[in-house]
Amino acid sequence: MVAECLLVAGRLDPADYADSWHREWTGIADRSRERADAAFARGHVPTAQGNWLRAINYYQASMFALDDGEKRKAALEAMRACARRHIAHLAPAGEVVEIPWQERRALEGYFLPASSSGRTPVIVCMGDPGHYKEEYLFKVARHARERGLSLLAVDLLGSATDSEFGEMIGRPGLETSVSSVVDYLTTRDDVDERRIAVLGDGAGSSFVARGVALESRFAAVVCDGGIWDMHEHAFLMNRLSPAGTEGGGFERRWPVRRFHCPVLVTMGGQGWLESGMVADLFERLRARHPGISLKIFESSETAAAQGHCDNPTLANEFIFDWLADRLEAVPA
Repeated sequence: MVAECLLVAGRLDPADYADSWHREWTGIADRSRERADAAFARGHVPTAQGNWLRAINYYQASMFALDDGEKRKAALEAMRACARRHIAHLAPAGEVVEIPWQERRALEGYFLPASSSGRTPVIVCMGDPGHYKEEYLFKVARHARERGLSLLAVDLLGSATDSEFGEMIGRPGLETSVSSVVDYLTTRDDVDERRIAVLGDGAGSSFVARGVALESRFAAVVCDGGIWDMHEHAFLMNRLSPAGTEGGGFERRWPVRRFHCPVLVTMGGQGWLESGMVADLFERLRARHPGISLKIFESSETAAAQGHCDNPTLANEFIFDWLADRLEAVPA
């Protein structure tokens, strides 16, 4: 809620930025959570649901400027508690699921079934390391529900409360998580395993793209297509190449395999990568993968910031319409 965000902003202390940031966002999150619990006790479920979602958002915001491990742990536990209450009282109810992945580490997700019965198509939403699955409950869940799609929101942290961003980003084989998620979905009797799509969310969802390139069971994919990886390869090769020589050849390194389904890449025209560079890298990708398409949101229509953060609704409407069309084209 804009008014609540402005209220917090007005209370931040520049002389004590980190502590005041955490204190004020936690305070407004606690009030939303208390309001939700009170509304639920009186039988007002829609009000409770809205306030639990806002509390999730505010608890996540409280961690942005936070280095204290215990405070981060408390915020994450509060955020997850709100998420569990929220999905438990959806209609139909969602569930917390555990997905086997690496040795001694499982993925954790929220599975939100479509309102229709039987085997339904499903969207898997996975974020970069540092993104929490809880945020997809307020970012994308309604877009899936409104189109009759089930949703599985997953992050790479599992059920841990002390995993740091650096630990996850440095872990080898992040892309193997993609196949592990598909393995899990094929065991469910309410999922149409021929109509599984994935949405890789974040600043650069190339680990999802790498996983998709190794996986033939997706019907449609939205991710960066490997563009961020290609950009990093180009940067490093230009730095390491002798002066005056071309830093070419990086496109041969990624991806090694072809995508097996239609792929959509969406970028903001005002994002971290310039539109011209994105278009150039995309053309290199399309030479190998004819089924890939690109949508750049320009500033004149909004959704043009990095991650479409200035208008995520506009971007998600486009993305989920594209996904629904591709899944509908696959026979049930």
